[in-house]
Amino acid sequence: MATYTGIKGQSVQVVSSDPSPLIPGQVWYNSTSNTFKAAVQEAGGPAAWTAGGALGTGRSRLAGAGASNTAALAFGGCTTANTWLACTESYNGSAWTAGGAMGTARYGLVGAGTNTSALAFGGRASYVNVGCTESYNGTSWTAGGAMATARQALAGAGASNTAALAFGGGTIPNRRCTESYNGSTWTAGGGLSTGRSYLSGIGTNTAALAFGGAPNADADGTCTESYDGSVWTGGGAMSTGRSKLAGAGTNTAALAFGGVTTALFACTESYNGSTWTDVSALGTARDRLAGAGTNTAALAFGGGNTASVACTESYGAGLTTSTKTLTIS
Repeated sequence: MATYTGIKGQSVQVVSSDPSPLIPGQVWYNSTSNTFKAAVQEAGGPAAWTAGGALGTGRSRLAGAGASNTAALAFGGCTTANTWLACTESYNGSAWTAGGAMGTARYGLVGAGTNTSALAFGGRASYVNVGCTESYNGTSWTAGGAMATARQALAGAGASNTAALAFGGGTIPNRRCTESYNGSTWTAGGGLSTGRSYLSGIGTNTAALAFGGAPNADADGTCTESYDGSVWTGGGAMSTGRSKLAGAGTNTAALAFGGVTTALFACTESYNGSTWTDVSALGTARDRLAGAGTNTAALAFGGGNTASVACTESYGAGLTTSTKTLTIS
């Protein structure tokens, strides 16, 4: 009589040595070691970028805030038709959800804080540079004290909507000025060593990092500066000079990604407080994007590449496939 095994074969393959390459979910019996084994996929591989949920409203020159790649905020920006936006979206690690609209629609602004305690400041609205500041509580935006120097294409840092830093930005000659926010008022701080616009910034108002940007009309910078609450100090140069980039992390554990010179960049660099190192590149090269999170759990969203202005990418530990011995009881 025919048997199921004779017709269909064995459901678990018997082999004398473990298969290669491993396929996640694969199960086999190793006759040499007399054990059942399986190929299991888990976190632990090299860090890399992976695609996430698309923004509800595709845009560039937007701002971002957030502590990780599973809790981020996107706000402001403009469409490819140069229509400035007030819309806000919150990210939960897989999808974006609409939040309260900003009081002032604008692009070229910057953000600081978290997805429930964010600050939006600077930018350009109705073809005029603005210094307006707005605070977000997770639901709605409230107007705050205006910056002393109205400007766009600036950078910022800060842990919350009551402790932020604004630096760089403006038109030629590019601004060196730095301003610190306490929840109601902006106060002048130490000026950047290299005045520039279209730079990126991360960290807090007393431990910030400024990197990249355009020092003048025809050159993109590699310079890095660290702020201690009063003075900017030069740091290690970036491997790839560029402007209109984004970042995530702290002043001693940073990530820089995207940007442009004569071409769009996908390259990503990691900073340890003194040196930049190339790591896995973005899946989509783009500029004028926004970032949030840490150097090991970052989020990149929006951007100026017209084919991908809504795309989101998450940076973190990759997956690795390994062999696990199964216990059969």
